[in-house]
Amino acid sequence: MDIAIPRSAGTDRMWQGVACGMAAGALWGLVFLAPELARAFTPLELAIGRYLAYGLLSAALIAPRWRAVALMLSASDWLSLVWLAVAGNTLYYVLLSSAVQLGGVTMTSLVIGFLPVLVTIIGSRERQAVPLRTLAPSLALCIAGAVCIGWQAIAKPITGSGGASLVGLLCAIGALLSWTAFAVSNNRCLARLDRVSVHDWSLLTGLMTGAQALMLVPVAMAFGMLRHDSSSWLLFGSISMAIALFASILGNAVWNRMSRLLPLTLSGQMILFETLFAMLYGLLWEQRLPTPLEIAAFTLLFMGVTSCLAVHRRPVGAMGAG
Repeated sequence: MDIAIPRSAGTDRMWQGVACGMAAGALWGLVFLAPELARAFTPLELAIGRYLAYGLLSAALIAPRWRAVALMLSASDWLSLVWLAVAGNTLYYVLLSSAVQLGGVTMTSLVIGFLPVLVTIIGSRERQAVPLRTLAPSLALCIAGAVCIGWQAIAKPITGSGGASLVGLLCAIGALLSWTAFAVSNNRCLARLDRVSVHDWSLLTGLMTGAQALMLVPVAMAFGMLRHDSSSWLLFGSISMAIALFASILGNAVWNRMSRLLPLTLSGQMILFETLFAMLYGLLWEQRLPTPLEIAAFTLLFMGVTSCLAVHRRPVGAMGAG
C-alpha cells in the first residue's frame, strides 16, 4: 500500500530548499565583484588565489573527520570530485573572471542567470520529473531574457568596446556551460552518495580544487604572472580568503543542502538568486541604474523562474494532465 505524504511536508521541504537557494545566491553573487576589486590580477591568478584559500579552509575543517570520510569514498567518487572541481570551480571561475573584466559584472551575471534553462532541460529527462512541455512557458521567458542580454552585450556595451564585450559574452557563455555541467553532475553525486553529508562533500570538493590550484601555480609563473607589489598581494589575499569563506565554504554548503531538498528541474532555477544579487552588487559597484534591456532581461528571467515554481507546487496528477 502506498503511503501518502502530507502536502504540508512537501511544501515545507520545497520552501526550505528555496531559502537555501536564496542564501547560496547572496553568497555566490560576491564572486562577481572579485575580478573588479582586483583588476591588476589575471583571471588565472584570481582562480588560483580563491581556490588555494578554499582548499586550505576545507582541509582545516575536514581534518578531524578525514579518516572516516575518506573511507566512505570509492575510486570513482574521487574521479567525480576531480571533474566537479574543474567544471564548477577552476575552469568556471577563469571564464567568469574573464567575462567580468571584459564585459562587466551585470552582463556576466545575467548570462549565468540563463543556467535554469539548461538545467531544467536536462532535469526534465529524470524519472518523475515535471514534463518539459509543462515547463515550456518558463523556458520561453528565460530565452527571451537571454536575447536581451546578448543584444546589449553586442550592440550597446556598457563597458569597453563592442569587440571586448563580445569576447566577454563568449567567456560568460563558456562559464555558463561549465557550471551547468557541474550543477547536474553534483546533483547526481549527492543523490548517489547519501552516506556523505552535504557539508563534507563541499569540503572534499574544496580539497580537490585547492590541489588543482596548487598545480596551476607553475603554469602562472611560466607565463610571467604572480609579479605584484606587497600592497597588491595584501588586497588580493584578503579578497581571496573572503570569497573562499563566504562563497565557496558557506555558499556551497547551503547549495548542497538545497540539492537534497529540491528536484533537479527546480534546483537549477535557484541560480536566479545569484543573478539577482550579483546584478545588485554590480550596479552598486558601478554606481548606476540598470538599463532598460537589463531590466527587461531580469524581469523575463524572474517571470520564468517564478512560473517554474508555480508548476512544481501543483499536484503531480495535474502536471501530467493534458
